[in-house]
Amino acid sequence: MSSSLNKLQLDAQGRLRHLLSLDGLDAARLTALLDRAQQHAVRPGAVVPMHDTLRGITVANLFFEASTRTRASFELAARRLGAEVLNLDINLSSGAKGETVLDTVRTLQAMNVDAFVIRHAETGIQQMVAENVAPHVAVINAGESHANHPTQGLLDALTIRQHKADFENLRVAIVGDIRHSRVARSAIHALTALGVEDMRLVAPKSLLPVDEELPGRDFTDMDDGIRDCDVVMMLRIQKERMQSDSIPDFAEYHRRFGMNEQRLEIIQHDAIVMHPGPMNRGVEIADSVADGPRSVIFEQVNNGVAVRMAVLATLLENRAR
Repeated sequence: MSSSLNKLQLDAQGRLRHLLSLDGLDAARLTALLDRAQQHAVRPGAVVPMHDTLRGITVANLFFEASTRTRASFELAARRLGAEVLNLDINLSSGAKGETVLDTVRTLQAMNVDAFVIRHAETGIQQMVAENVAPHVAVINAGESHANHPTQGLLDALTIRQHKADFENLRVAIVGDIRHSRVARSAIHALTALGVEDMRLVAPKSLLPVDEELPGRDFTDMDDGIRDCDVVMMLRIQKERMQSDSIPDFAEYHRRFGMNEQRLEIIQHDAIVMHPGPMNRGVEIADSVADGPRSVIFEQVNNGVAVRMAVLATLLENRAR
């Protein structure tokens, strides 16, 4: 992360003002967010406590890309903290009439919106908005091109922390379409800052990053890459971000890079298997693994609400009325 972007995320007192990227955030700040998220974690089936931490705050969800779990979890997180929530359907709004993102934000800011949760296919949109909002307004990156998805990185780290004693001695493999994955980049930023030293990036050569240095060792053989790992994070094949001629043959991809029962035998006996969703079952991951005892996929979904509650509260609690 550039120093200017990192500075943009903080206010004059050094507190987190926006959440645009995990790149550049140190272990202490990340741990504080994870600790706060753990306080909000509620297991499925339990009664969900409601809070008034953000009473009087209005949060606008601006999703310029389709989303189910991220948008739903931000809405649930804001409501559970007592905030008002505005979900703007971009396809039916003034954006469809040619209004710019910044004009939309300024219009809503004039209606006393306090925070903007933005998902966009173009790199830099969230930063541009953060540079132009009023001093009291927060911007949260809910997914940016291939570059950043900070709350996903946090919920992945929280899920790992719930199962593993510490980050320092973990062997973590991230497998699949790393080239196009904002999930991978945010997870790598979070986990390396928290102490993971053995990071493995496992993919066909065509899906490894180009002209970009990410922490970790590259592997083009999955069995070598995941051997003895404690955490295996599978990534979705992102057909919408690929050139048509780079989309793999799915049956062959599953044979070479899919997580199946046989590959469970070469990772640690207590290793966990992750996936950010949505899953292409039978491509990145077999049904028996996705639904099996090693899988923590739905724990990740559950933790998404807790993490987004922690982020919203951290950024906005001083504004609550």
